Amino acid sequence: MTLPTPDMTGEGQPAGTQLEQYQTCLGGPFPDPVPLAPRIRETLRKDGYRIESLTYAVEENDRVPALLLIPDAVTPGQPAPAVAVWHQHNGEYHLGKSEPAGLAGNPMHHTAVALVREGYVVLCPDALCFEERQDPTGRLKNGEYERFEFLRQVVRGRSLAWKNVLEMRRAIDYLTSRPEVKPDRIGCYGHSMGSTHSWLVGPLEPRLKAIVGNCCLPTYAAIEHEHLLHCFPNFVPGWKEFGDTPDIAALIAPRRLHLNFGERDSGSPIAFVRQGIRTIAEAYRKAGAPDQFTAFIEPGKEHVLSEAMWQKTREVFERQLKQA
Repeated sequence: MTLPTPDMTGEGQPAGTQLEQYQTCLGGPFPDPVPLAPRIRETLRKDGYRIESLTYAVEENDRVPALLLIPDAVTPGQPAPAVAVWHQHNGEYHLGKSEPAGLAGNPMHHTAVALVREGYVVLCPDALCFEERQDPTGRLKNGEYERFEFLRQVVRGRSLAWKNVLEMRRAIDYLTSRPEVKPDRIGCYGHSMGSTHSWLVGPLEPRLKAIVGNCCLPTYAAIEHEHLLHCFPNFVPGWKEFGDTPDIAALIAPRRLHLNFGERDSGSPIAFVRQGIRTIAEAYRKAGAPDQFTAFIEPGKEHVLSEAMWQKTREVFERQLKQA
């Protein structure tokens, strides 16, 4: 298969300059942070851990509902590493934080439960348009409301990705505010849209020491070549002038980044993924950290979280957040 050549890769430009370009394309600077003002709504007791249902402020008059999973053995006197889990899309707008937290959805994606059982504090927020963050007026449903929010950002000169990244940075603010968390040992994980969220936030959140994305690196070249329809957070206005989505992920260098893929995942066509992996690997080589980026392509697998993919994820967090 002959792949189209990207318009520009950003090669030769200083990383700082490209990072500034990325911030500009997203929608410009983020606002000064408002106080988090967290509110715990309910505590659920589980076997070996608890789940705190809470909200915190991300912008003025805008609060995010989230679930925080804390192992019983973790206390302010004995803090632990933490992982933020960004949930998937899958067209299931009624689901968000509750799926990784093990309260709903597909058991394959109860990843926050798996992590809390390994001793991590885990935060699962709702992304805009999902679960508790659907249209508060009830006028728009599902993808209609997502399109509305995307366009609402566009007329402000921003992108939905800008809003998502802002909120993920606030999630890390919240984790670092918790006395049960080691603030220098924080990672993030996401599947599908959650994977996109991981490599979108990574360049602009240096407090993340380990970033893992599962099954999502849809390049603009692949989207245009295959005529794919992807969720709105994938689209950063104007970025094509400087590169493609792998060039965004490459801005995470030299911090730890791992990406999993299924060979037969139609949402991330594998020939384009392989090209993207080479782009990221070269950026890490130039940053003097070639071993800090890894990728795993599982033969025969589609858009799933397999046992092998999860094992790769566990190993990254174990080495970077517990052993480092």
